[in-house]
Amino acid sequence: MVKKINQNEFNSMDKSGVSVIDFNATWCGPCKMLAPVLEELSEDMAGKVNFYAVDTDENPELASQFGIMNIPAVVLLKDGQKVDMNVGFVPKPALADFINKNL
Repeated sequence: MVKKINQNEFNSMDKSGVSVIDFNATWCGPCKMLAPVLEELSEDMAGKVNFYAVDTDENPELASQFGIMNIPAVVLLKDGQKVDMNVGFVPKPALADFINKNL
């Protein structure tokens, strides 16, 4: 399950392990295409990777903190540190590879 979070929830969440953060917006077409792909991956990788979604319109400071200029942007964190980022829509196999290479 992809959990929608805001700035305060991000600041207080447990950042250990691997996390995927989907930066998106409600008006973004590619973001809407990516959401079900991330949901599927969150089920496939349950217990190994935490999945989160952040609305950039509602949380501009969090988007700025990660240098998000375009959406959708998927940021991969290891123990709270940004280790990789992918911008734009990607199909499930490519996104799975992106995550798995960082596990």
